[in-house]
Amino acid sequence: MTQQPETGRGAPTLDQARRQITRYGLTADPQAILVAARLMAAGARLGQAGEAHFARFGLSTGRYRLLADLEDHGGEKSPSQLAASLGVSRATVTGLVDGLEREGLVARRPSTEDGRGNVVILTARGADRLRGLAPEHFARMQAMVGGLSVEERATFLDLLARLVEGIDALTAD
Repeated sequence: MTQQPETGRGAPTLDQARRQITRYGLTADPQAILVAARLMAAGARLGQAGEAHFARFGLSTGRYRLLADLEDHGGEKSPSQLAASLGVSRATVTGLVDGLEREGLVARRPSTEDGRGNVVILTARGADRLRGLAPEHFARMQAMVGGLSVEERATFLDLLARLVEGIDALTAD
């Protein structure tokens, strides 16, 4: 098995994975452990970079995702629909909406379909914020993957989808 290239800044190595497996007397595949460990490390770094990126625009990753989700769905959704599409709790959506509403980027109004509930709507100010950040945001995202060819990006998307399917293994009972 060949050594995989380093990903920088304290990334786990194949030798580390082998030592840990040996230390605990396990028979796990060191390369599989390395892939999972590096994916987790990359996810943490990406999360931190994403927060710094969106802070430039006065947003967090969560606030951006909520605004973009509203925009992608006609500018209106119920809090439960937002929670489901963002993969977060209703309480998290409430906190995000509260902050965005204070800034005038979203508003709440009674649902026309369910008189007991509210919907969250994207305001003109929220749509303007998305439009204003789009050029820099998309340029930076493209630059992030700029070292990959079109074919490599297609392969990466396929691999990423399969990895995401396996995430439940970390939390399964």
